[in-house]
Amino acid sequence: MRMAGEVFYKRGDEVIVGRESPLRHQIASISKQFTAAAVLSLAQAGRLALEDPLDRWFPGWPGVTLHHLLSHTAGISHWADHPSLDLRVSPPDFVGLARSWPVITAPGTEFRYSSPGYVLLAHVTQKAADEPFRDYLARRVFGAAGLTRTFSGMAEDRPDVAAGSDVHGDPVPTWDLDVLGMGTGDVWSTTSELVTWLDRLHEGAVLGEPWRTLMLTRRVATGGDDFGSGYGYGVFTGSWQGEPWIQHSGDNAGYRSFAAILPESRRRVAVLTDSDALGGENLKVLLKRLLRA
Repeated sequence: MRMAGEVFYKRGDEVIVGRESPLRHQIASISKQFTAAAVLSLAQAGRLALEDPLDRWFPGWPGVTLHHLLSHTAGISHWADHPSLDLRVSPPDFVGLARSWPVITAPGTEFRYSSPGYVLLAHVTQKAADEPFRDYLARRVFGAAGLTRTFSGMAEDRPDVAAGSDVHGDPVPTWDLDVLGMGTGDVWSTTSELVTWLDRLHEGAVLGEPWRTLMLTRRVATGGDDFGSGYGYGVFTGSWQGEPWIQHSGDNAGYRSFAAILPESRRRVAVLTDSDALGGENLKVLLKRLLRA
């Protein structure tokens, strides 16, 4: 089994493990917190409301609100519910495709993780901001956090990007990040910039109140254990060895990722790998080794 990647772990102002590296990885579903911040910034600016029905922006989802999408309580399906969908290929009309999928549970009734729901949020962001999602993210979210190496979408000819691989080290074709991945798994970043992001977000540099608190505190119970017992907007809430934390993991083809902040002890950690090998148990073993320091 091959597992290559980078770790950056900071306690207070001290770097405990890692160094600043220019290498950018797909952060996969950690991308959702950037999308959530984009939506909340538009709410802060009065361009939309969290109680807005999705039908205001895209008809066809009666009863679904932006809050439901942000908190994974819209009842919209996940990629695993569509095994014939090739995540490497851009569909010509994602919104139309998603509209054709039946809602699985009634909106607002239960937590059901849905990456397609965050793609819809990216489309709402584009409409409310009146500019491409990628441009708004770069200007309003990455820019507000001072991230200079983080970007979204397909890497194309950008330098310093990690190539994804399977557990044996063989190359893996990337998933589509411009359509199917937009808003849900499309961001590339470095370990040190992810830690910077966690700091800036927590400090209030990206969002004012009450939007920052709405994002970073539990909106819904997930039914999971302490590792991720709640979900805010784009982040899991819970605890690690009794201390509250905010965290999210990511899983794209050829990449695994994890980022967390423990505010009480001022510990922040980011793990980015260019391999499919970092599974849940491997991650917990790594975190036990890191976070005891």
